[in-house]
Amino acid sequence: MVVGTLRQILLITDGCSNSGENPVASAERAFKAGIVVNVIGVISEYEAGQNSLQEINDIARAGGGVSQIVYEEDLSQTLQAVTVQAMSQTIQGVVNRELTQIFGKEKEIEDVSPEERGEVIELVDEVGETCNLEVLILVDTSASMHHKLNAVKEALLDLSYNLQARRGNNEFAIYQYPQERQVISVITDWTRELESISVIFPKLITRGMTPTGPAIKEAVKVFSQKQLRGDFHREYDTEEG
Repeated sequence: MVVGTLRQILLITDGCSNSGENPVASAERAFKAGIVVNVIGVISEYEAGQNSLQEINDIARAGGGVSQIVYEEDLSQTLQAVTVQAMSQTIQGVVNRELTQIFGKEKEIEDVSPEERGEVIELVDEVGETCNLEVLILVDTSASMHHKLNAVKEALLDLSYNLQARRGNNEFAIYQYPQERQVISVITDWTRELESISVIFPKLITRGMTPTGPAIKEAVKVFSQKQLRGDFHREYDTEEG
């Protein structure tokens, strides 16, 4: 079974976008482009408003991903769990489509006989270990996130260390929003290790507005640009060879 590269946007926010287009619509377009949108809602007890919780869940649902509300002290464990869960969910979707092709009707893993189901689940786990993973981490640095950024930094380092045990390639990029002259800006460009963020994160400047919808839209463009660069390098290497 060929899955290729799994692409995820991992949005870290406290919710309540208040500028630009609807983030739910942006997440839906990202999913249609083959990019899953997962959302971690980092909140304090006094911030657990219904609107922000609803938005976090709606963005992930539209983006085909996973959402999780978490308090700062639990963030490290949650980032890893959500990334892996979303990866498994995406692979299961691929498996379900292949099962439908084989049986000629809509079929899911749960519909397979108990004797064969174990083999299918083993296949999902194996692909999860070996497929390539690209995660664009999109960090909300609006004013209300200011005191949470140190917890975000530590959680991202833990995520990088834990995923390095996989046999497949992991690539990360970290972007922040909002910015004064552009919607998002790069903190760390595509890399397989995130150690450098320990230097960069303390320098982040938090700002007032929360344009989550436009930020997701721009994040999708980052994936497209990465793919174009990869195609260019492959073509160049072929010509050189």
